[in-house]
Amino acid sequence: MSPESALGFARQRQRLAMYLAVLLSLLLVSLTLAITLGPVRISPQQAWLITAHEIGVRLGMEMQPGDWTSAQFQIVWRVRMPRVLLAALVGAGLALVGVAMQAMVRNPLADPYLLGVSSGASVGAVSVIAFGALAFAGDLALPLGAFGGALAACIAVYFLAHAHGRLISIRLVLGGVAIAYALSGVTSLIVLTTDQRELANSVLTWTLGSLAGTRWDELGLPAVLLVIGAALLLTQARSLNALLSGEESAATLGVDTTRTRRWLFVLVSLVTGVLVSLAGPIGFVGLIVPHVTRMLVGAEHRSVLPVSALAGAIFLVWVDVFSRITFAPAEVPVGVITSLLGGPFFVWMLCRKSARERLIA
Repeated sequence: MSPESALGFARQRQRLAMYLAVLLSLLLVSLTLAITLGPVRISPQQAWLITAHEIGVRLGMEMQPGDWTSAQFQIVWRVRMPRVLLAALVGAGLALVGVAMQAMVRNPLADPYLLGVSSGASVGAVSVIAFGALAFAGDLALPLGAFGGALAACIAVYFLAHAHGRLISIRLVLGGVAIAYALSGVTSLIVLTTDQRELANSVLTWTLGSLAGTRWDELGLPAVLLVIGAALLLTQARSLNALLSGEESAATLGVDTTRTRRWLFVLVSLVTGVLVSLAGPIGFVGLIVPHVTRMLVGAEHRSVLPVSALAGAIFLVWVDVFSRITFAPAEVPVGVITSLLGGPFFVWMLCRKSARERLIA
């Protein structure tokens, strides 16, 4: 490596470290404020002391359970804390899935919501809720149903995108959109034909994307899966870079594109299925966050992946705060807010891409 290359690499690492430090600080502040904001205001100090007391950490300024009311404890520890943490996990997971999918199809407009993966997960999860499918799996029935639906959607899109033994990116996008529309119709049909009105209402709210009612016991699976998925993607950052550069370039670099895409499909399906089973189909996070991240740090996936994960967590935490307090006492599902943000962003990206193509022409 030449001295110039080594210097450039060192600067890149320093810049990445700076971004990560800033985003970690912002995430910590965001989590704290998200716990304190709401119809009942809690001071940040109180929130941290209640948390420290529950996890057995001493902060120096100790408060005893008598120093906060039972209502404040319930709000911080039972209601807001698990919800805020799930928002961070879902935001980070959807951002990572978006990065992986955009590399797979070489298209910055790719997103699990747009390519039918979230819709497939919704069909699987709604089938479990409405018909009691996979009841033998107990608490894992919903994640397994969502994973099965997401994987089935991925396989369908994968085969639709194949032509002459190759995966065609434009066919992948078009096939994904078609599958998404079809599966959204299936989900709506299941909801509308169920005999139980209360169940139909709860499923309908869930299909809009909601973090309400999150429990502590629901956080373990997405947290473990997120860590494993992020580690796998980071170890394959070189392959993702190669896929983004095109089929021929990737093959030249020794990357088996078909095999890489296959395991990425499974990983994307698994992560999306678990997240959808917990929070419903929340759209456009995997579109907005990776694109903004690439504008900041470039296209190198060793930088894009960790920055996107942290940015996605911060983004969805604040979207959830907005959904809770803006229309109080009513609560707007998180998926509605992300769609309102993602639609204009999608149009802006299309216009920006068209302007670039005219400029090149």
